[in-house]
Amino acid sequence: MEVAAACKGEPGHAWLVAMRLGEQACMISPLLTDLYQLTMAQGYFLSGRAADQAVFHLSFRKLPFSGGYAIAAGLESALSFVHDYRFAPDELDYLQSLEAPLGGPLFEPAFLSYLRELRLSIDIDAIPEGTVVFGHEPLLRVRGSLLEAQLLETTLLNAINFQTLIATKAARVCQAARGEPVLEFGLRRAHGVDGALSASRAAYIGGVEATSNVLAGKVFGIPVRGTHAHSWVMSFDSEPEAFAAYAEAMPNNCVLLVDTYDTLSGVRNAIEVGHTLARRGKRLLGIRLDSGDLAWLSIEARKLLDAAGLHDTQIVASNDLDEALVESLHQQGAQIATWAVGTRLVTAYDQPALGGVYKLASIARAGGTYEPRVKLSDQPAKTSIPGFQQVRRFVRDGRFVADVVYDEWQGVAPKVLIDPLDPLRRRRLAQDLTHEDLLQPVIRDGARVAPPVPLSQTRERVQRQLAGLDPTIRRLVNPHEYPVGLSEELFELRKSLIEKARPSERDV
Repeated sequence: MEVAAACKGEPGHAWLVAMRLGEQACMISPLLTDLYQLTMAQGYFLSGRAADQAVFHLSFRKLPFSGGYAIAAGLESALSFVHDYRFAPDELDYLQSLEAPLGGPLFEPAFLSYLRELRLSIDIDAIPEGTVVFGHEPLLRVRGSLLEAQLLETTLLNAINFQTLIATKAARVCQAARGEPVLEFGLRRAHGVDGALSASRAAYIGGVEATSNVLAGKVFGIPVRGTHAHSWVMSFDSEPEAFAAYAEAMPNNCVLLVDTYDTLSGVRNAIEVGHTLARRGKRLLGIRLDSGDLAWLSIEARKLLDAAGLHDTQIVASNDLDEALVESLHQQGAQIATWAVGTRLVTAYDQPALGGVYKLASIARAGGTYEPRVKLSDQPAKTSIPGFQQVRRFVRDGRFVADVVYDEWQGVAPKVLIDPLDPLRRRRLAQDLTHEDLLQPVIRDGARVAPPVPLSQTRERVQRQLAGLDPTIRRLVNPHEYPVGLSEELFELRKSLIEKARPSERDV
């Protein structure tokens, strides 16, 4: 709020109004939405349907990065947005100023008056952040007035899509690092201010140990780490002078970037500084490689460091790393102890978006009973799933076995799993399996039901969740497919709705 207030009236910084820097960074303006959410909301209001009730589900269809799992993230940002949902006077003034393409005001005064008094009464159930999730299962279930649920769509998708994508990428990079520390160094390449903060948060959830983003450290309590730039070295007359000056300035945090001129000469110059630090009772924490053949250079650098007695000086590597390159460097025998991953992590390299969707699944006139709804598509994957969905995860001896999406309102415990894209693929669930339902209450009547979960606990949850997956599903390349499907009862409901909505015969 302090940042938003400070920037009020400064056109060049209007985007800062859309976030608050405090215990959490979140989007606080209800204008952070697509215009059609507001035009539909006005339509519901003017047609007397503002009190109609609806159920929406937020999900994604395809796992990112050709992987075997995703990590749910972004829920805290979404909950903060819902809890604080209010239209401020200046926001309503802006909406009042908008004109329709054919003339006249876009929004009616009565609708704007309704928004001025609006306080959400929505209910949300969600899969906890840090949970491994899969395609076609709801990450959020939103229940309440049709108008309110519609207003939330875009912002919920924005929060969940991006952070789920980044947390998943981070988990994959950390897996490739084989337990060695991974640092997030992507601030300068991130997609804007909020993209940088959200990426740092999600990357920490996914497993990175620290970030270079100092603001993310303050806002989220993430450890911060950093070295120095090539410009530091270039600003001195010689590399030895630059290294010596940095060690003098930062004797307890000395990691030297050695590739400004010649990498191995830089390593030898760093060794001299390491000996000087040792004589003072300090030590050279590490050297950083940022270019060239990282495998060969790290091996040669390790030889030089060990021969000089600097066995505990670590080698840090950067330079457009991702899980594929980290895995390749391991296979080449690289002597890298810490991985600084930037651009390809915070931009979710090779997977620009998660593709999450928010679909209406049930509708009820005010005071009436809910009726399931389905959206059809010529692409089977885009045909929606109706009902009041819950995700039941089946477990045996601590290992996740299968997830079943079922309709709580049908009142039948799932016993069979059916692939939504291939009805001939069916699995019967064994009797010896335990289970848990993943969607949990997080918002009731527009207010949070519990305080935020500490980020450290969410990060620990990710590690427990990944341990519950079979190693074949965690594979970075060609992972085994984790079984996810619909209960038999939900499958039949969906099938009947499709048959009812689709003409039985069409001309060809």
